[in-house]
Amino acid sequence: MMPARTKTPKLVTVSMPWLAYATPWAAIMLASCLPLWPVIASAPVMPPFGYLMLLAWRQLRPGLLPVWCGALLGLFDDMVSGQPMGSAITLWSATMLALDVIEARFPWRNFLTEWLVAAVMIAIYILLGLGIANAANFAGFAVMPVVVAPQIGLSILVYPLVGRTVAAIDRWRLRRYRVAA
Repeated sequence: MMPARTKTPKLVTVSMPWLAYATPWAAIMLASCLPLWPVIASAPVMPPFGYLMLLAWRQLRPGLLPVWCGALLGLFDDMVSGQPMGSAITLWSATMLALDVIEARFPWRNFLTEWLVAAVMIAIYILLGLGIANAANFAGFAVMPVVVAPQIGLSILVYPLVGRTVAAIDRWRLRRYRVAA
């Protein structure tokens, strides 16, 4: 007598559109929380990882994030970073608009161009963030821009690693999964 055949589940390849759309937002929000790690330093040295992640996603996939996402993600960053409320909202929105103009003006770019654009944006973002923090400071003293020079330098040097991380997350995001049907 032959043993009964057990029915094996059929594997079906599916894509998950909710995962494809939510991953960049979640990655940027998680990266905005990274500078909350306790680092003892007399000056700001931690790069603004949320901003770096926003730049990397926008440069890797220009049409993925809408232009208005800078306001919402900036609001989240303002809530977790301790900067004056509205600084990241304004600066991230301006960054998204500037990157949109750069994308329209220079549609073909290479790694060096992307890094140069990111370096200029990072330096402007950190210096304007310092200016907004100094303007909101009512104690009467202002922090000199030379204090944030190590943070600017480290952020520019770390940006290619953030870009590679975003590329790996993007490959995972677009992956098709096999599930039992």
